[in-house]
Amino acid sequence: MDSVLWVFVDCLVLGALVGFLAGLLGIGGGLLVVPALIYLLPSVGINAEQLPHIAIATSLAAIILTSSSSARAHYNRGNILWALFKPMMPGIIVGALAAAFISEQIPAHRLQQGFALFVLLMSAQMAFPRKAEAGRSLPGTWVLFWVSVSIALLAGMMGIGGGVLLVPFLTWCGLQMRHAVGFSAMTGLLISLVGSLGYVLAGADVPGLPQWTLGFIYLPALLGIVLTSMLMAPVGVRAASHWPTLVLKRIFAVLLFSLGLKLILT
Repeated sequence: MDSVLWVFVDCLVLGALVGFLAGLLGIGGGLLVVPALIYLLPSVGINAEQLPHIAIATSLAAIILTSSSSARAHYNRGNILWALFKPMMPGIIVGALAAAFISEQIPAHRLQQGFALFVLLMSAQMAFPRKAEAGRSLPGTWVLFWVSVSIALLAGMMGIGGGVLLVPFLTWCGLQMRHAVGFSAMTGLLISLVGSLGYVLAGADVPGLPQWTLGFIYLPALLGIVLTSMLMAPVGVRAASHWPTLVLKRIFAVLLFSLGLKLILT
């Protein structure tokens, strides 16, 4: 019980950091939460074969509350293009739900290495972002459907909301940044909801899961993360108007690169 309490306390600190960075830099927390949980959760008896699956599932569940507040704010500002949901929502649901069942079949060390590689790529994208090109337009319905399946599948398997993938795609297609971010916030909520349900169902009959899990979701860690991340996100938003966010993004990119490298070498 002491180890569970310590994980909860550690996740309170982790959630505060994640919430602050989300508000400050406009990033999702999964890229930081998953490596942290991979480091923390063995102390409560979670074995190596279950570790990355539980870390990813718990991260995805934590995104539900954090993305809901962001989605609500963008809805109030009129930043969500609802017409895009018709071609993209079915693919998002299919990809997010399938992610849990596909990741369950992947050996733990392969899943961890895949996540580590993804973190390295995202650190490079954050350090050297590509600018959107003008004059492009959105592709057809079937292209949008398969793009949404791919993004939701990868996001669900990596324990993220998908914004780091969807926003660059939408801006590349010519959408204004505020519309791309607003739509991404709403789809992030959908991916986290459907993906979390998938991880609950996929882990329901897995033997040997520790106490306090719901499917693959580890509840004490989830509670700790969401309690403080919701409180610290507004603090990060206020700091963003005064702090040098471009410099901080590059510093964070170095941190992500270090985490990804460590996970690969583990």
